Amino acid sequence: MPRAVKAGVETNWTTFGQGPRAALMIHCSLAHSASWGGMARGLSGALSMLAFDVPGHGRSADWEPRGEIQGVTTAIAASFLEGPTDIIGHSFGGTVALRLAIERPDLVRSLILYEPVFFAVALADHPELRAPHEAEMAMYLQGMAAGDHCRAAEGFVRLWGDGRDWADIPETVRASMAAQMPLIEAAAPALYDDAGGMLASGALERITAPTLLLEGNRSPTIIAAINEGLAARIDRVERSVIVGAGHMGPITHPEQVSSEVLRFLGWT
Repeated sequence: MPRAVKAGVETNWTTFGQGPRAALMIHCSLAHSASWGGMARGLSGALSMLAFDVPGHGRSADWEPRGEIQGVTTAIAASFLEGPTDIIGHSFGGTVALRLAIERPDLVRSLILYEPVFFAVALADHPELRAPHEAEMAMYLQGMAAGDHCRAAEGFVRLWGDGRDWADIPETVRASMAAQMPLIEAAAPALYDDAGGMLASGALERITAPTLLLEGNRSPTIIAAINEGLAARIDRVERSVIVGAGHMGPITHPEQVSSEVLRFLGWT
C-alpha cells in the first residue's frame, strides 16, 4: 500500500474497485482504511475507491497535536482529490466529509455519511439529550478523567463498537484501542464544540452536494437526532435506516449499506 506525506502527515492509503466514478472513503475512529473492504466488494463495479488511514490509525503516522485533528484530516482528504468525487464517511470520517464539502465544494460530487458524529448539531437542537448522552458515555469519561485508558476504551467500545463484549476482543486489539483514546479526546472540540465552525457559521445550509444520511436502528438515540439536524440544514438530502445495524454498520452490515449507496448513486 502506498504511503506519502499528505498535508504534513505521513499517510498510508489503499485502493479498491475499478468503477467509472471516483470515490474517497474516510473511516471511523479506531479503524483503518482496510475496514472498508466489505463495502468495497459491493461497490467495486460502480466506484474506483481510495481510502486513507486517518492520523494515528492504521499505518499512517502517529497524531502529533500540531493542529485540530478534524481540520488536519480534512486537508489530507482534499490532497487526494483532483476533481468532483463521491465522498463516503463513517462516524468521525463523516464529519470530515461534511467539512470537506464546506471548505472545498468543488471537490465533492456527493456525500454519503454513515452516522457522522457531529454531536453539536443534536445538542443544539435537543439540549435535553446532553444528560442521557453523557450517561451513556460515563464509563469512557470516567476512564479518561482517571487516566485509565483501558477503562475509557471499554466504555467507548460498549457504546460505539460492533457489539462484541470487551472480553471477546483480543488483548492486543484492546491495548491498541486504549492507546488511541487520546485521539478521541483530540476530536472532541470539533464534534461537540464545533471547532470547525460548521454549525455556528451556517455553512451546513450552503452544502449543495446531494447527501445521503445513513444510520442503524440499533444505534444510540443521539445519532438519529444528529441526522435529523443535518437533514434540516442540508438542501438535497435523503435519509435511510439500516435495519439490524448499529454504529459499525459499514463493517457489520456491508451488503445492506452498499446497496443503499448504489441506490443513491443511481439517483445522483
